[in-house]
Amino acid sequence: MTSGIDSLLILLILLNLILLGASRLHNAVRMVAAQGFVLGALPLLMQSSGAWKAALLLGIGSALLKGIVFPALLFRAMREIQVRREIEPLVGYASSLLIGVGGLVVCMVWGARLPFPWPVPSSLVVPVGLFTAWTGLFLIMARRKAITQVLGFIVLENSIFLLGLLLTDAMPLLVELGVLLDIFVAVFVMGIMVFHINREFDHINVDQLSALREDAS
Repeated sequence: MTSGIDSLLILLILLNLILLGASRLHNAVRMVAAQGFVLGALPLLMQSSGAWKAALLLGIGSALLKGIVFPALLFRAMREIQVRREIEPLVGYASSLLIGVGGLVVCMVWGARLPFPWPVPSSLVVPVGLFTAWTGLFLIMARRKAITQVLGFIVLENSIFLLGLLLTDAMPLLVELGVLLDIFVAVFVMGIMVFHINREFDHINVDQLSALREDAS
């Protein structure tokens, strides 16, 4: 069981690194969808109290929303606004990968030293959760397209979901499902906002929107 968990966590690391180097938005959305399916499988492998029904419900909900629904909404938004690439990121893709590897090393070292009050199913859970959070924050800060920043928001929530799995015995299932519902509403609203921003200003570069605000003031 532990080897299966470790394999999925290593896959999450690889997906995060691919996200950092992805210039095509379609590929980036596919990587986030793959993360959703990986996270959908983890509750079944990590549950230890025999609550198979709760773990199954949580896994299916995560896989459906993050692996199917969110990507479908983002693909539709990209078709509407006709955008395919993150052409001029604030941080280049090669630099992003190098910074990502450095961030991974820091998360591995720091996460391994964090004390935990009870045994965890894998020593990689906390470091990978921290690295996933770091990846989401980096995408939000280092990319110009609003679509990519929405992806960063989803990846950041994925890290919260992963770390929250360590608390499934103490945290009611209803709380986890409530978080998924909140993220669903947030991504839905973000998709609508991206569409309207593109229709009004003919682009979705957030740095240009900041410049527009400064000019207006």
